[in-house]
Amino acid sequence: MSETFHSVIAEADFPEEGKAAIMLGGWSVLIVKVEDGFRAVNDRCTHQAALLSPGRVRRGAIMCPLHGARFEAATGRCIGGAYADLRVFPLRIEGGMIEVAVPDEAPGPNERPVGA
Repeated sequence: MSETFHSVIAEADFPEEGKAAIMLGGWSVLIVKVEDGFRAVNDRCTHQAALLSPGRVRRGAIMCPLHGARFEAATGRCIGGAYADLRVFPLRIEGGMIEVAVPDEAPGPNERPVGA
């Protein structure tokens, strides 16, 4: 499956709260700022398909606001619950811009959050 990088936001303009939710090519993407940089994951909890973006980001982990499942931002690995890991998207910074690569194919139903 091929993927394409998309320019998202200037690193200097990233929200102070440390997270930004965006849509790219039909994908719901959550970008978070953690101690060692930025990470991008599918903005969908693998437990019940809730959006992760309203949840907290602490110590490099994203917490689902629905049931408290926790996911490591760097790897997508579920570290608080027995759920499947998150899809992690490649992220890079080019010329001060945060860029995220998402698959060129639209997400299937098992990759979209509820209501998306």
